[in-house]
Amino acid sequence: MKTNTKEWIQYGSAIAMILSGIVLGFLSFFLNDDHDIADGVLWYIAQALIYAGGIFGVSIYFKTKLGEFESKAREELKDYIDRKEAADEHQ
Repeated sequence: MKTNTKEWIQYGSAIAMILSGIVLGFLSFFLNDDHDIADGVLWYIAQALIYAGGIFGVSIYFKTKLGEFESKAREELKDYIDRKEAADEHQ
């Protein structure tokens, strides 16, 4: 599976969870005569937000760390090549 497809599935499921929590919350509030949201609905909304936060947070964290690693690796490789070329010129 491609990385891009995997990310779209993750983001799509996170957005679907947020939207389903919002819809369920509105339905529970407006279809109830007391305009009260049930405990189970609040629990579901909380779980949907935790899931979506986990998906977005983990994804952003790993992209940031991967970018840092890539830039550091390029810098180290460039320094190594520069030192190697300088050493070859002195011989």
